[in-house]
Amino acid sequence: MENKVDYQEIAELLKALSHPTRLQIVEYLAGGEKCVKEIWEELGIPQPTASQHINVLKNAGIICYKKEGVRTCYRIKDDRVIQILQILKEEE
Repeated sequence: MENKVDYQEIAELLKALSHPTRLQIVEYLAGGEKCVKEIWEELGIPQPTASQHINVLKNAGIICYKKEGVRTCYRIKDDRVIQILQILKEEE
């Protein structure tokens, strides 16, 4: 029996990735778990902006988080996004 492709889920994943800052966050997190402060400092963006983009990625199931005291750390949950980014970065 064939698996039915959930095109709605794929579209939601791609929509969540459809911003340069979110792609940068995914690429940064591909290197391993990072805390939110590390993310916004690395990308050179304001903390509220980073949080907005992180929420989009989290709501799409692309990243997940854990609390460490007052710190919130994120990691890639859906490894397909790393593969997607690698493919799109390849030059022809």
